[in-house]
Amino acid sequence: MTILGIDPGTATTGYGIVRSAKRQGEFELVDFGVISTAKTLADAERLEILATDLNQVIKKCKPDIIGVEKLFLTTNQKTVMTVSQARGVVLLTAQQHGLPILEFTPLQVKNSICGYGKADKKQIQYVVQKTFKLKTIPKPDDAADALAIALCAAFSHEKNQKIKCAYPR
Repeated sequence: MTILGIDPGTATTGYGIVRSAKRQGEFELVDFGVISTAKTLADAERLEILATDLNQVIKKCKPDIIGVEKLFLTTNQKTVMTVSQARGVVLLTAQQHGLPILEFTPLQVKNSICGYGKADKKQIQYVVQKTFKLKTIPKPDDAADALAIALCAAFSHEKNQKIKCAYPR
């Protein structure tokens, strides 16, 4: 099983791809990175780049499911709007590929990865680094976050928890 994790954003969208290993409960790192857009571009152009690049990632890695971070409330309304737009592109792209979509709040990801919902970013990154036996923490942060989301989706799927696919086909 191949799982694609997405940390959506307009300027930078992180992605992380993990695959089930031979032993149950273990996962191997396939790839990670970011899709970046220039601040000088119009919103519609940035979203088009995100959709095009995400389509390429999906075609290349052929995931079985996709995990996406849910929005959480923030005081910066501009950030909420741009992240919402990017999330919309991610959800639409996954739906167009017929992928089951699992959505997780940051609290759920932290609980799944660290066993503590208020874990900080460094703790999450450390667990991701150790899980995949990496020499360094994955960079940039958005890619590390996407790997944590992919792991959360993998753990949830493997445990056969009743996670509702947000947009089943």
